[in-house]
Amino acid sequence: MRVGKLLLVLLAVTAAAAVGGYRYWESRLVAPIAIDEPILYEVPAGAGFHQVVLDLADRDILDDPWAFRLLTRLDPSAVPSLKVGEYRLEPGMTGREALALLGSDQVVTYPLTIPEGWTFAEMRARLEAADKLVQETDGMSDAEVMAELGREGEHPEGWFFPDTYRYHKGVSDLDILRQAHERMETILDEVWEGRDKALDLPVDSPYEALIMASLIERETGASEERRAIAGVFTRRMERGMRLQTDPTVIYGMGDDYAGNITRADLREPTPYNTYVIDGLPPTPIAMPGRAALEAAVNPEDGNTLYFVARGDGTHQFSRSLREHNNAVNQYIRNR
Repeated sequence: MRVGKLLLVLLAVTAAAAVGGYRYWESRLVAPIAIDEPILYEVPAGAGFHQVVLDLADRDILDDPWAFRLLTRLDPSAVPSLKVGEYRLEPGMTGREALALLGSDQVVTYPLTIPEGWTFAEMRARLEAADKLVQETDGMSDAEVMAELGREGEHPEGWFFPDTYRYHKGVSDLDILRQAHERMETILDEVWEGRDKALDLPVDSPYEALIMASLIERETGASEERRAIAGVFTRRMERGMRLQTDPTVIYGMGDDYAGNITRADLREPTPYNTYVIDGLPPTPIAMPGRAALEAAVNPEDGNTLYFVARGDGTHQFSRSLREHNNAVNQYIRNR
């Protein structure tokens, strides 16, 4: 009897110890990580669960690495598959929550904004300066970049949609370019297919619409003017008048542009000088946004043929050359 009672006591003590040990182990899994402010933690390529746990312990972020090593033995299904990338660990997170985060898709991302009206050269400069973006195109010419995108022989200008893109560490500049190029193709197709086919537009293809949209984008930043600008360009082309838009002259001057256009510049025969050439320039001169694309295929009705900048971001529109010259003189005096 005494032996039986002793065994029962031993079993009770062992069970209590086991329950206590299990509860202590579980408490270590959900203990808060040892940080006082948010930090970035990067899971490197090829890192396994044990390696990351030990690294977190070495950095004094995780206090009880043994508890998580034990988890792989007692409950392997609860062990997250870690993913490469940067993650933001927050104060108050438990160790289990932190490791679950490292196995999620919630990687830290960074914004990269390409404004409407920028050139491809400006876009490449911003990509080059972007933090933590892999520079795959470093040293490549524009032609080589287009070849990498499967567009060998195509001029790059205008073919990348201006927007804010988000990326995480490990993404490359070529990835962003590919995304922006695909978006421009998609949106241009949508706008072209959605145009009023009853209109007799002077632009005969999606690419010509892209060129026209780039001129509109560079001429005005006022959203309410885009269709009016498109209307002027459309009527001038229909009447056989040259477009005579300064942004094309500037684009054709390239690095020679120093902030001012002279009369000699307006007479300089470049492929982009719309004071000299008839019709549209050979390529876009910038990256237009969706509103400019829609304006290019939906110009505003009217009888205006000229416009001049007021100096406040908007324009004065005129029906005749006399009206236009008067407006030019007025705004020159005002400036």
